This record gives sequence, C-alpha cells and structure tokens, in this order.
Amino acid sequence: MAITVKLKDIIDEMEIQSDFHSSYLNKKTGEIVMVTDDHFRVAEDEDDLSDYPELEQEAIKLAGEVLESDDYIELPTKFDIHEYSIMEKFCLSLNDEELSDKMYHSIKGKGAFPRFKDNIYECGIEEDWFKYRREAFKRIAIDWCEDNNIPYVEE
Repeated sequence: MAITVKLKDIIDEMEIQSDFHSSYLNKKTGEIVMVTDDHFRVAEDEDDLSDYPELEQEAIKLAGEVLESDDYIELPTKFDIHEYSIMEKFCLSLNDEELSDKMYHSIKGKGAFPRFKDNIYECGIEEDWFKYRREAFKRIAIDWCEDNNIPYVEE
C-alpha cells in the first residue's frame, strides 16, 4: 500500500533548506529525513565508525542508507524552489503600482534578499509575503508529489 504524505510536512522541510544538508522522503514509510553533507561524505568514505559518538554514527548510517536505497527521494531543493523568482512574482502581483515598483526595484542588484526583507516590514506587507511564499512552496510541493507519484493530503 502506498504511503500518503502531508503537504505541510514537505513544505515545512522546504522552508528550512540550507547549503549544508538535504532532505529526503522515505517512499515506504513517509518519513522525512535530513542528512548533512558531512554525514554523506563520511558514509561514502569510511567503514569504521567507532571513533564517532553514537548519535553521529546513527546519522552516518542513515546517510549511507539514503545513498544506497531506492526508498529515498530528495525533496525539492533551493535550486528547485527559486526563491528569487517567487520574490519577483510577488512584487509584480501587488495591486498598488507604486508599492509594486518599489518592491520590484528592491530586489535588483547585490543585496536583494536583505533589501527585500527590510522593505516588506517597512511597508507592512510581511504577512502578504509569507502567505504568497507559502502558497508558492505549496505549488512546488504538489508538483513534486505528482511528478514522483507520491500521494498527498492537505491539512
């Protein structure tokens, strides 16, 4: 029987993306696991884990399982998400033309992300942004589930 995943769990994991870890769905259990790049490296290079603390050994073994098993599938990464594109579309979606222009110009050039963040708070549209962003992440998660034949539920 196929597992059914909660979109919320996938979206929550997508929101904490980093350059130093990856997240995977176990297609058999529905469990989402996070594996650091360091644990992947150790899992690929070392057989003897006795020098590592017990918790670290477990994490390294999990990394090895993810590498060797077809049961795991990587969740959308920051490269799949394209947060800049989401910011750009948000700016263009604003009904107030002056605000839209201000926000759109704030994401051009170096320092776009911090400038954007400052401006959403300055303009009082942070709730609108977070709702828009969450919906964009939801669409990406739905597309990912459908592309990978993963049944999902919304909650």
